[in-house]
Amino acid sequence: MAAQWKTIADHIPLRKFTSVFPESTWSYRSVAATESVTEDQHHSHKSILHRFHAALSSRIIWKCLLVLTLVLILFDLSNRFAQEDPPSHIEAGELDWSQFAYCQYVTNEDYLRNSVMIFESLHRLGSQASRVMMYPHDWNVDASTHRGQLLTKARDEYSVELQPIEVQRAAGDPTWAESFTKLLAFNQTQYKRVLSLDSDATALQSMDELFLLPPAPVAMPRAYWLENESTLSSQVVLVEPSVLQMDRLIDALKHRKNSDYDMELINNLYGKDCIIIPHRRYDLLTGEFRSKDHRSYLGSSEELWDPEYHYSEAKYLHFSDWPLPKPWRHADAKQKEDIAPACENRVDDSKDCRNREKWFYVYDEFHDRRQVSNMETYDLASVTIGQRVCNNHP
Repeated sequence: MAAQWKTIADHIPLRKFTSVFPESTWSYRSVAATESVTEDQHHSHKSILHRFHAALSSRIIWKCLLVLTLVLILFDLSNRFAQEDPPSHIEAGELDWSQFAYCQYVTNEDYLRNSVMIFESLHRLGSQASRVMMYPHDWNVDASTHRGQLLTKARDEYSVELQPIEVQRAAGDPTWAESFTKLLAFNQTQYKRVLSLDSDATALQSMDELFLLPPAPVAMPRAYWLENESTLSSQVVLVEPSVLQMDRLIDALKHRKNSDYDMELINNLYGKDCIIIPHRRYDLLTGEFRSKDHRSYLGSSEELWDPEYHYSEAKYLHFSDWPLPKPWRHADAKQKEDIAPACENRVDDSKDCRNREKWFYVYDEFHDRRQVSNMETYDLASVTIGQRVCNNHP
């Protein structure tokens, strides 16, 4: 039998089998050689495991893993608490809007007229939040006085809730002595959130989306026009009314400096902890159309100022053109001309008067609405927008 197998092996050499089973999948080894390889592999695997365990026990490796874990945790937290812009669109019926309110305070008849104009704009623009006006408790709400007529108009035509209050006064500049009254917005605890707006301004669009900002006792825009970039503007203040916050304000009022008014008070209490509302869109000054440097408003030196575009995106425009009086106070044509924006020369020698046109437009639009609402106390200036823009370029 052995001789027969030898004969077969002589006629069918092993190389013939390798053509059927390629070397990559089949090779000839003796049993002893196979056992030797298996033992080598076993020792190799043990060596690798030993080195792996040694590496894991190394202090350096554990320190690296700890640092990496901390970095990942911090990255996750930064994503959770990063400030987000307010939602740009809100579907009707998604929220109980009775929990939110725009709030105005009035201490004299001029500001009463301005406040009614603000509420008229919010009503016309389709704002869904409630509206509250705080007014001196000794005013009569009836048709016997002009003030009573305006209060009734706000209540009946623009769904404004009228709240009589004690005007908060303080010693000092009479211009600001009554501005502490706005702090009573913190006492409107029947609402989840209240948006306090100064009335020497124009509401250009609804600002309902601000009520949906992340929870915080206070949210305010930066006073971008000031040298101290960390100062916050009290022209627009979103508050979460509470007894605690009202008590804090009362205590701060008792211990304030004579030079501190509502803006300083709120900055001292909340300047480091509040949510920042973007000043773009929500706190544009009319003086920006007169400025030569728009970096503070735009937030960069790369973006170009476009008066038409940046006006169209704004939602709240505050009148601030010192020494020009506020728009409800009389200013003659020369006063306005002296402070109005100048037309600029283009490369082709033509005039760029867009800032000038927009600046006059916002003042005239304010006057027109005041007159249409039968709330004007003085005549409109006789010079039209076109005449102001085209005549006597500064």
